[in-house]
Amino acid sequence: MIEDEKKIADTLKMGLTEQGFDVEVAYDGKLGYQLFTSRPFDLVILDINLPGINGYDLCKMIRNGSVYTIIVMLTCMNTLENKIEGYDAGADDYMVKPFEFRELLLKIRAVLKRTPGASQPVGRLLKAADLEMNLDNKEVRRDGRPIKLTAKEFQLLEYLLRNKNRVVSRADLAINVWDVDFNTNTNVIDVYISYVRNKVDRDFEHKLIQTQVGMGYILKENFR
Repeated sequence: MIEDEKKIADTLKMGLTEQGFDVEVAYDGKLGYQLFTSRPFDLVILDINLPGINGYDLCKMIRNGSVYTIIVMLTCMNTLENKIEGYDAGADDYMVKPFEFRELLLKIRAVLKRTPGASQPVGRLLKAADLEMNLDNKEVRRDGRPIKLTAKEFQLLEYLLRNKNRVVSRADLAINVWDVDFNTNTNVIDVYISYVRNKVDRDFEHKLIQTQVGMGYILKENFR
């Protein structure tokens, strides 16, 4: 993602990461091009009004470097001429700010499916220390040992893994693992945390899932 409005970029990164994408961010055109050339990317979300190199020129540079990388332009410039210039520069799609995150997510998934040569979204294997979760076959292992989880336990552990090394509140878990109307006054979340801990940590010296009193829970990758 190449976007100079830091708040927008960081918010989108958080949302896309939660959806299983591996997201890197650059806040100006020059750094964006350096990031693009540092390793392969399936998709670039690109602003137009960028410092360093503007989005149109950067789009052409990216397209010259890869015919398969998907480019979605994200900008407040909404005239037909702006859109034509974006498509002529090599963009695959074009979104105008303001927008709903769900719409961007739908667009990203759609262009990934229809574009030849694009790989599937990354994030199919989640890891923290010696714990691994395979999202395709729904297998969980720690130090090579299989761990059997119920569907809700799997969802809970997946959310903790996607947010490893970050404290997540009970409200976070209620919204993202259960639903927005979940009653946070019940102890169901704490009960499920206990279930998952028993399966993931009980037989190991180093405990990955930890309680942050008054704040929530954290899955710590580092044992220190």
